[in-house]
Amino acid sequence: MLVFEAKLEGQDVQYQALDEAIRTARFVRNSCLRYWMDNKGIGRYDLNKFCAILAANTEFPWVAKLNSMARQASAERAWSAIARFFDNCKKSKPGKKGFPRFKKEQTHGSVEYKTCGWKLSDDRRYITFNDGFKAGTFKLWGTRDLHFYQLKQFKRVRVVRRADGYYAQFCIDQERVEKREPTGKTIGLDVGLNHFYTDSEGNQIENPRHLRKSEKSLKRLQRRLSKTKKGSKNRVKVRNRLSKKHLKVSRQRKDFAVKLARCVVQSADLVAYEDLKVRNMVRNRHLAQSISDAAWTQFRQWVEYFGKVFGVVTVAVPPHYTSQNCSNCGEGVKKTLSTRTHVCPHCGHTQDRDWNAARNILELGLRTVGHTGSQVSGDIDLCLGEATPPNKPSRGKRNPKE
Repeated sequence: MLVFEAKLEGQDVQYQALDEAIRTARFVRNSCLRYWMDNKGIGRYDLNKFCAILAANTEFPWVAKLNSMARQASAERAWSAIARFFDNCKKSKPGKKGFPRFKKEQTHGSVEYKTCGWKLSDDRRYITFNDGFKAGTFKLWGTRDLHFYQLKQFKRVRVVRRADGYYAQFCIDQERVEKREPTGKTIGLDVGLNHFYTDSEGNQIENPRHLRKSEKSLKRLQRRLSKTKKGSKNRVKVRNRLSKKHLKVSRQRKDFAVKLARCVVQSADLVAYEDLKVRNMVRNRHLAQSISDAAWTQFRQWVEYFGKVFGVVTVAVPPHYTSQNCSNCGEGVKKTLSTRTHVCPHCGHTQDRDWNAARNILELGLRTVGHTGSQVSGDIDLCLGEATPPNKPSRGKRNPKE
């Protein structure tokens, strides 16, 4: 499934119509969630039937204006939150299980249409929304050419409201597969805060620290927002400026993760990395902001995605003792966080701490999938995370500074 995005250009009246559609979709989702709370034991199809009841209710006449499939999509969103809560309970997930919550009025939001309620022009440069809100025709601004795909491949269209405007996301039923020449190389990655990552060959990528660089301007806008009067137009203006600044930081972080992950995957036939529990690591209030700014989880997701696209093996290994064990002899060498150089008293091996960890990660990755040479390249179903750490049992947590 491919997702292409284009910005919508229209008039203020049309944007107001989209806002009404987004608010209606949020109302349908919250109503379905309330219906599930009041009637235990109902399923997914019961929520779809409840959408028709909402549309026929004269107390909420605006619900009938929303396209029927858009109402069903909102019900599916509510059910996905419910199903995720049930899965967390069955898996005995520690901590909070993610009980579904009601969506509130925010600067961002979305409404999702399926196969009706919208229509593309013949030149694929304009889109028209023809449901009860009558938003009309919008011009599409984007770099993707939609002529390569047939209309029957467009499964859904999602209208997203962000701080800088409205966007249309097209979900296209198409598998993305790209060819590449095998490189015969394997690589292990050790992520950190001093450097974004250090690979098993000793190469290091600097941590961009997008949030830290924009922190001064963000604090200034936040102070201005706190001084404005609630409900005033000036508060709305400052809030929009603050939202745009946060949006820019998030886009910078995503752009860095996408480009770096693509380069990493194209440069090797196997990529090994640590299976870090970032959710537990951000509980450290001294390092939470720096860990979130690094976006290790987002980088890992894009590495796994490009691994499937280019046919490269990607494997996550347990992070236990990767920084403590010697990559030359395998013996454990205890280090403090201030010790940035690995010196093994057993074999005399001296190496940078992160470089030593990256070599251990690569070794664990090769143990998991076996030997991978230049002639082996493709999608392999892996049972991740079952490798046993060398010399010591798997216990404890990896410190984020290692």
